[in-house]
Amino acid sequence: MSASGTVAPPTLSTGRRIAGVGLATGSGVLVAVQSRINGELGVRLADGIAAAVVSFGLGLLILLVLVPATAGGRRGLVALRGALRSGALRPWQCLGGVCGAFLVATQGLTIGALGVAVFTVAVVAGQSGSSLLVDRAGIGPTGRQAVTPNRLVGAVLTVLAVLLAVGDRLGDPGALALALLPLAAGIGIAWQQAVNGRVRAAADSAMTATLVNFVVGTVALLATFAVEVAVRGWPAGGFPSEPWLYVGGPIGIVFIALAAAIVRFTGVLLLGLATIAGQIVGAVLLDVVLPTAASHPGVNTLLGAALTLVAVLVAALSPPRRA
Repeated sequence: MSASGTVAPPTLSTGRRIAGVGLATGSGVLVAVQSRINGELGVRLADGIAAAVVSFGLGLLILLVLVPATAGGRRGLVALRGALRSGALRPWQCLGGVCGAFLVATQGLTIGALGVAVFTVAVVAGQSGSSLLVDRAGIGPTGRQAVTPNRLVGAVLTVLAVLLAVGDRLGDPGALALALLPLAAGIGIAWQQAVNGRVRAAADSAMTATLVNFVVGTVALLATFAVEVAVRGWPAGGFPSEPWLYVGGPIGIVFIALAAAIVRFTGVLLLGLATIAGQIVGAVLLDVVLPTAASHPGVNTLLGAALTLVAVLVAALSPPRRA
């Protein structure tokens, strides 16, 4: 704890940074799986917003049971309330769930038409640039991070890699217009990861930070859905019977909790790059093993996935410097 009453940024050791990269990469694979699930649910319901409400709402129900039932979760809620009262944590730093809700909504709205790979390139394009800015501004729990050459090269290589992976789809004007939604969601992801890391640090509980994320996101989605129903009416599709279409929310819990826990060791940019690597690998595997009408896997996709992993390695080998 610093003299001003705020939590001091932790020391970023190489071992913890590498472990964090591994976990973030695994969580990125989960994001690709979640994207496919929520995209399919949006198609079945004929409403991407409704699919997002179902996904986030189920995740919130699980957390409302899980967090108060654990000693760590209860301590986290008490610590979070104290941090908000003392000013160590600002109320706006608890709003990361809005960006998460927007990302899940774009999954349901666009993946049915774009496919997982094109969706991912749009998210990556926004996330890579915004991660640099968020780290430089010091919004995350690691404090201000300098934009080192390796980190900048890693971010640029990541964008080039995903462009290579889905280059055959980028000539479609309709796809590019629809890709603006996940592009905006990608910009928000970096800020979400940063502020969720702040909440985790204040509460000393990744699960408490995840609960805050899901509460805020669910409220935002319900408000959006209410407006949509008032304007367009109830969704035309019915609820599907396959259980796997409803696990997007639990997958989101794992992703948000991991990101909130490890961003203090990796910084926002490296966390984002590692997550991107996992997303690309997961998207490629899904498009190859379980192709859809919007999937177009090929040699360029595999080369792009390999280049993404190289980009993450370049950024990971650069020791972070305080700005």
